[in-house]
Formats: sequence, structure tokens, C-alpha cells
Amino acid sequence: MTQTFPGAAPRRGVLSIDEGTTGTRAGVVLDSGATHEVFYRPIKVSHPNDLSVEQDPMEIWTATLEVARRTVGGAREDGIEITAVALSTQRATAMLWDRVTGQPLLPAVVWQDRRYAHELTAYEAEWDAVLLARQGRPVGARAPFLWAARQIAEHPEVAAAHRQGRLLFGTVDTWLIWRLTGGAVHATTPTNAASTGGYLLERHAWDEAWISHLGFPLDLLPELRSDDTGFGTTDPAALGIAVPLAASMGDQHAALVALGGLAVGQGMCMYGTGAFVDAATGTTPALPRPDISGVLAQPGRRQGDISHYSLEAYTSTVGSALRWLCDDLGLFASPKELGEEAGRVPTRPGRVPTRPGRTPRFVPALAGVRTPVWQPEATASLTGLTLATTRADLARAVLDGIAHSVCDLIDGVADTMGTPFTRLRAGGGVSGSDPLLQIQADLTGLPLERVADSATASLRGTAYLAGVAQGLWPSLEEVVEAQPHGRIFEPAITAADRTEQRAAWRDVLIAHLDDPAPLPLREGPPEPHTPR
Repeated sequence: MTQTFPGAAPRRGVLSIDEGTTGTRAGVVLDSGATHEVFYRPIKVSHPNDLSVEQDPMEIWTATLEVARRTVGGAREDGIEITAVALSTQRATAMLWDRVTGQPLLPAVVWQDRRYAHELTAYEAEWDAVLLARQGRPVGARAPFLWAARQIAEHPEVAAAHRQGRLLFGTVDTWLIWRLTGGAVHATTPTNAASTGGYLLERHAWDEAWISHLGFPLDLLPELRSDDTGFGTTDPAALGIAVPLAASMGDQHAALVALGGLAVGQGMCMYGTGAFVDAATGTTPALPRPDISGVLAQPGRRQGDISHYSLEAYTSTVGSALRWLCDDLGLFASPKELGEEAGRVPTRPGRVPTRPGRTPRFVPALAGVRTPVWQPEATASLTGLTLATTRADLARAVLDGIAHSVCDLIDGVADTMGTPFTRLRAGGGVSGSDPLLQIQADLTGLPLERVADSATASLRGTAYLAGVAQGLWPSLEEVVEAQPHGRIFEPAITAADRTEQRAAWRDVLIAHLDDPAPLPLREGPPEPHTPR
């Protein structure tokens, strides 16, 4: 507990809420940029069938309310003045509710939901190129707007609410903004809207042609505001305080801010259940390339009237692969033990043998592959085993496979960006593995900094945006660079060894995916990106 000394000026901070897919946390980000005590509550995710993923909107709200109220109470006890509220949320999880009763009409459809994925493939030939050019992403496998249109068509109570002007639609940010302001504001931001597949990157507007094509009524669209424009004042009945709700961002965008992804080429890699690689690309978007799969353009943040763009690539099996090997198969007692075993295998030149089959290889495609090729039906593999293979060799193969998969994301983002990363920072729970980050640095050829407090990155990033808008800090750059630096992992192998290992990985991946077309392999620096 921090003491408040007599005569000392009260500390100030931003109440920041981070509503994620599996849990909600809240804490005060102090005027130093550090996070005060953080409170957390898990929330449930349900799977009604193999394709559907749902959540209870009221559980999302009550969890948010609980952790936010505890944070307000703790700040009051410690003499901290809350000057604003900031919000970061999971993206593309959508819901429908009644503006009069305030009650959800259906479970929320979570961003992982794939119930319309097969149906959406019919639109790819006509719409993919169009959407890539103006939204920075293809049709994809999820469609909140199509989901909402179907619910209106299939549920009489939802259709009646729409006819009577009582129906509201939004993603998690819209729902929480509406609740936190006592129903006064129905809005969303670019960093959330883009993930729905309905945002025009360079116009800061809804893509009404595509949204209408999916059958969604345009009158239900939330108002679009910049991430830091402000969303009114919090309802005292909700949090016990009336302060500006000053900023709202998608969670990965907020993390990119906190990890210093502010200027062109500055990026992050967040290792969690999956891995996200994001990089800032400046005020002109670097659009996806047709020869690089799975790299999406998006607004990194919209600050005032200026959009700062980013690129993102994602792989779904990092921490989930470790849990599967440890908890489900019992091959290792814990991810920590797996990392310790892997550390017993030295990184050495010539790790790619004359006969690659003698090196254990793990392809962590437990939920498909997105980059460098799109094969959602792909499965994982463990090959190259002999009687001489040890547990340490297996553990090293697992970390090698994860690092190569993430390196595919890093290469894909850099090549799409048209310029190398100028800085790469790592965070997330799995980034605690020293062997993994050393392998990652070796394979990328880049210094990799593990940030000191990655668990609160989304909390801090959106709070920094709110604090700058409210005058708590003069700029994002100043508050971000004032934070403690973490450990830096330097590449420890030669460029020739790196090229050899990456080429061997591509050979393994091609053979595993049974793809007759060769995968793109970086040969030197990417071509410069020409702004449009």
C-alpha cells in the first residue's frame, strides 16, 4: 500500500479497463505511467457447437463493473485522484440489446465464431480485392454484420425491437461505453470498427456498400469517433465517479501504443494463447500484398483527426500449444519445464543437418496456418524423430517451431510494410521464456526487448492515449519512453546460419502443407513501400 504524506500533492491517474475475451481487469495508470494495483475477474466463453463461440453480455458488464469499482475504491483509499476513464476491449465480438430495458436480446457472438465462415467464401471472388483495397482486409471468416442481420430475420423479438426503434448493435466497446455513460453514448472507434470488417481505412467511415450487401440495416450502425475524442462522462450510478470517458481502443492496438509502436517500423510481438505481431506504418496505410497471406492493414490509432496506421499478423497456437503438450499430453510438467529442457540443447552452427529428417521438427499448426499461406484446415506435426531423440530435443523442436511461425509473421509484416522493423518489443505470458526469445532473436536477426510489464500493456496504452488527450502527459512518446526498459535478447548466430535455418523451416512447412507452390522466402531486405 502506497503512503500519502501530509502536504504532498495528490497523485493523479486514469482508471483503465481492459475487457478481454477470457477476463476483465482494471487498474489506475498513475501520472508516472506505471500501473497501480490491478483487479481481475475471469469471464466465461461458451461453445454451443463446433463453429459457434458466445458470451453473456451481462457477465461482461458485471465483471467490468466489479473490477472498476474495486479500482475506484482502492484509489480513494490511497489518495489517488482519478481524472479520466479509458477502455480497451476484445475486438469484433458483437451483440444486440434493447435501448429501453438495457438488456441483451441474445448472447454475444465472439470474434472466434466461425458459423458463417463457409458461407462467406462465396463472396471472396467478387469482394476480396475490393475490401483489401479500401478496408485493408479480405472477406475473412467472421462477419458481425451478417450475424446481426440473421438474428433480426430469425428472431421476432429482435425484429420487433428494430421496428420500434429500440434495437442497438455494437461491439464490446460500444456496449460498455453505452453502459458506463448511462445510455448517453452509442459509439465505437476505428480500432474496434476495423475488426468488424466494415471500416474504410482512409475515409474514417463505415463501408456502407459492403455492410448493406450483408443485409445489415445501416440505421443500427454506432457513431464513429476517434479513439481519443471522448465519449461523454461516466454515470455516477455505475462507478461512483463522474469523469470523462476519454479514450477507447481495441486491445492489441492499445498494447502496441504501450510497447512503443508509435513511429514507422516500431513493432511488438505479444505471445499469449496465440501470437500477434503488429507494426506502426505511419499516416499512410501500407495495404496488404496479394502474395503475403494473413497480414492485415488497420488503424493503429486515430488521435484527434489523424489516423496512424499499423499492420497485424496472427498465429493461433503459441501458449495453447504449450498447454496442449503439458496439460493434455503430459509430456512436460509445465511450460517452464519445457523451456528449461529446451535450454539444454545449445544453439549451434550447423543445426540444420545434411539430412533434415534427423532434426526433430514441430509445426505448431494446431488451429491452421494463416501466414505465409492461408490453410485454416492445416494440422500440427512432429517429425524427424529417431531413437537418439531426447526430451530436450523435443522441447527445443517445440520452441523452434513456435519461433519460426512467429518469424513468418514478422517477415510478412516487414515485407508488407516495405521497410525493416526499427524496433521490436515482446510481451505476453509466453515471452517469459528466455530460450524462446533467444531463438526468436536469432531467427529474426533483430534485437528483441522483453518489456518490463507486458501484462498491463493494453491497460496502459489506452490510458496513455486518454491521459495525453486530458493533459496528464504532453505526448505519447514522452510517457512511453519514460517507462523502464526490459531485457534485450541479441541475435547470437550468423546471417548464414539464419538463412540456412529459415530455408530448412520453409522446406518442412511446404512438405507438411503438401503445397506444390513454393512459399515465399525472404532473400535480403524488403522492397521499399511506395505511399499511395
